Amino acid sequence: MQVAILTVGNELLAGDIENTNATWLARRLTEGGATVTRIQTVPDDHEVIAGVVAEWSDTFDAVIVTGGLGGTPDDITMEAVAAGLDREFVVNDEAAEQVETTIAAILERRPDIDFELDVAWYASMPEGAEVLQNGEGLAPGCLAGNVYVLPGIPEEMKPMFDSIAERFTGERHSRSWYANVPEGAVTEILTEVQGRFEVEVGSYPNRGGPTRVKLTASDEEELAAASRWFEANVSMRLFETERAAVESGET
Repeated sequence: MQVAILTVGNELLAGDIENTNATWLARRLTEGGATVTRIQTVPDDHEVIAGVVAEWSDTFDAVIVTGGLGGTPDDITMEAVAAGLDREFVVNDEAAEQVETTIAAILERRPDIDFELDVAWYASMPEGAEVLQNGEGLAPGCLAGNVYVLPGIPEEMKPMFDSIAERFTGERHSRSWYANVPEGAVTEILTEVQGRFEVEVGSYPNRGGPTRVKLTASDEEELAAASRWFEANVSMRLFETERAAVESGET
């Protein structure tokens, strides 16, 4: 399953907020066996968001969009996603009920606050969308076609993703070793193993620490064969004790 991640927000591009959502989602998707093929950050710009959604929804099995949900002027993601999918932007009755229930709960806890909110805006989404409940905030998420729209606040996004995580599956297996040598010392052997087997090769240098070498494949037997060849043809004295057995979706 090929998945693309689109994070939305001027604050991300300005560096005001660290984009932890992209890293967290990529890790969780990979752990589940999905293949993350794109990660992009765009501004709070209707045309830009709509354009990426239109292109990616036709290209990938699933698209996850985070950020830009709510009631402030820059919260335009839902409307832009509707445009990108060529769907009407309409009030969803189920979403409206969720928003009203959340407001009532807030007012019960804080009767002292003056709380006015445009329920229709919070509850509007692409026509025909499946509502994704936001148990930690006001703005519901949704699934429209193959596009999942999640909140940008990590405390809201993470539990919402957890509720749908089983939808993102695939077959990816990986195995890692840690070399006590610079990355260049293992380049030749990695090039050869990639040429001999249907595996992806990763090499991740770490200043002041070991270089991590990673083999990934969709076929577990192919990975096992590549791993055996690798260990038989590389000087394992260069490596520390293997820290990861064959796992699905290791990062």
